[in-house]
Amino acid sequence: MDDVTPLLTAVDRLADRLRALPQSRLRAGAAAEGLALARELSLRAQRLEEPGTPPRIMPDAGMFVVADQVAVAGHDLAHALERAPGGAGGGPAAGGVGGAPAAGGVAEAVALVGETAGRCGV
Repeated sequence: MDDVTPLLTAVDRLADRLRALPQSRLRAGAAAEGLALARELSLRAQRLEEPGTPPRIMPDAGMFVVADQVAVAGHDLAHALERAPGGAGGGPAAGGVGGAPAAGGVAEAVALVGETAGRCGV
């Protein structure tokens, strides 16, 4: 099983950076990018924890909450990856559709967080 520490570190770091941004930067797109990431991480966790059920979309709770949404969704995904049959590295139950392996598990989630940080300029 892969270690989920890199994912936890990445989401915590991004959440801290989003919290430190001024309102103008959040409004200019950083909040939207963060929310999109939080929604994607949440969907991945839901696929692991409840395969075959309709996904629930994380609501837009406002630009000042997005950092917490990123942190919660990232930690939820890390927990789901740890508990999934096959472990955090992928495998049949690690978030893929129709039993297909997740595309990279922890590594792909860390890459998504990094890409979002780059688009947010943090």
